[in-house]
Amino acid sequence: MEASTSQVARDRVERPIVVVPTYNEADNIGRLVPQILAQDPRLSVLVVDDSSPDGTGDIVRGLADFGGRVQLLTREVKEGLGPAYRAGFAWVLDNTDHDAVFEMDADFSHDPAALPQFLREISTCDLVVGSRYLHGITVVNWPLSRLILSVGANIYAQKITGLPIKDCTGGFKCFRREVLEAMPLDRVKSDGYSFQIEMNYHVWKRGFRMREIPIMFVDRQVGVSKMSRKIIWEATWMVWALRFKRVP
Repeated sequence: MEASTSQVARDRVERPIVVVPTYNEADNIGRLVPQILAQDPRLSVLVVDDSSPDGTGDIVRGLADFGGRVQLLTREVKEGLGPAYRAGFAWVLDNTDHDAVFEMDADFSHDPAALPQFLREISTCDLVVGSRYLHGITVVNWPLSRLILSVGANIYAQKITGLPIKDCTGGFKCFRREVLEAMPLDRVKSDGYSFQIEMNYHVWKRGFRMREIPIMFVDRQVGVSKMSRKIIWEATWMVWALRFKRVP
């Protein structure tokens, strides 16, 4: 599915980077980063770690490509997914010339093997969204209650905001650099589900071209989910705020 048009996306990206927020992902990050890098020689990784007490940051520092294709941004306190991504995006824009920026979870719910497809698609659009609901439901290992919550949240977000994509809350995506440069990142205050909705909404309202591609989402096997009631309630009211917000 595509939405809107843009003058931005015309060329193959040459310097993509994957931003991976972490908190207590020591069991996953040492395996995930090498698998990401193995997908394409152009890929780099920025791990944004909220001072994980389990030593996640130390594992990243010990990786073979650390300081080269692997970078680490350590934040003082745990603030959540949205602030971590904003910090990562700002670091990339301020310190590098990467021309495409991925969002990706650290728990293997997002398959690194899907990255080459994202790279192919981002050459002709501005934002590629990995969708769990594009062709039916492609989610594995979620309890029925979690699946109902996610499907319902996406239908709700679509109806209220008008977003022309089926997976408004998914966190596996790729932005062209120019898209992030046009975003009001300092004014995107939400977290979790609502962060993803808010970013998609700003991209759409600014006329950038969005494309969904199907992905297989597999619930984490190791570690603890970061989902909370606070995240759910924030998303519930955020969509109404977006509906009535003037977006330049």
